[in-house]
Amino acid sequence: MKIASVATVKTQFSAYLKASEEGPVVLTRNGKPIAVLVAIDDEEELERLVLAHSPNLRALLDAAHRRVQAGRAVPHKDFWQEVETQKRPKKARRARARKS
Repeated sequence: MKIASVATVKTQFSAYLKASEEGPVVLTRNGKPIAVLVAIDDEEELERLVLAHSPNLRALLDAAHRRVQAGRAVPHKDFWQEVETQKRPKKARRARARKS
């Protein structure tokens, strides 16, 4: 892991991008860490990285965890049945609802 000031990284950005392929590069301002430069290998890795820092996703996961802990989780079978229902066109869902 390398540590470098923002000013240094600005002047040698390409070199630090290359260095990030070997490990994270911590950027500092006035001696304090402010960011990390991390290389990615593919779009899936980028998506995981971005989602890992998403406050909205974190809030959803925390709420889901609380529901599970409180015994209010949706059973696996019911969840996937609802997903399949949502995939169908609206007309097919209405026709199915009328038959029930």
